[in-house]
Amino acid sequence: MVTEGAVLTQSEVRRPSPLAVGTMVWLASELMFFGGLFASYFTVRAATPVWPPEGVELEVVRDLIFTVLLVASSFTMQIGAHHLEKGNRPLARRWTVVTLVLGLVFLANQAVEWFELPFTGTTHAYGSLFFSMTGFHGFHVLLGLVAMIGLLGRIVGPGPDPGDAAAAQVITFYWHFVDVVWVVLFAVIFLLQ
Repeated sequence: MVTEGAVLTQSEVRRPSPLAVGTMVWLASELMFFGGLFASYFTVRAATPVWPPEGVELEVVRDLIFTVLLVASSFTMQIGAHHLEKGNRPLARRWTVVTLVLGLVFLANQAVEWFELPFTGTTHAYGSLFFSMTGFHGFHVLLGLVAMIGLLGRIVGPGPDPGDAAAAQVITFYWHFVDVVWVVLFAVIFLLQ
């Protein structure tokens, strides 16, 4: 408890880690990039009489299932980060692996969907936007999976490292961001046709 007139020393002031601040700034810039993609989508959609073009049939139910899996992975990542913060490295590893598997399953579905679609990125403006938006998001999912593999490499040993919990928290922030972007993307592309 701080009393009136007390001065906090440098060690008593709680500041966010530079890694967390840097990640938040980077995510803000990524949000602007995704915002530009959404703005392009809505601009082209408003200027096109038939949207989506004829012949475009997306697997809404299948993609909804994989959306639920991706959202579930946010919870599993949060649980893993919590266990790491509390010092339970085995449970942290287990939940991070579950998250990694869910992310891989989501990406596998995206790859299958891309190959099954009756259009490409050059077929029409819709195809270009669809592949740009889902591809950019898929790239971010892949980056998150690579970060999780790196985290697993850090926490494979038994000893606590104060940097591990901070790394897990930053990866968790990033993963939540990727999931929220997908939920919006799914709503725009798959539900608001």
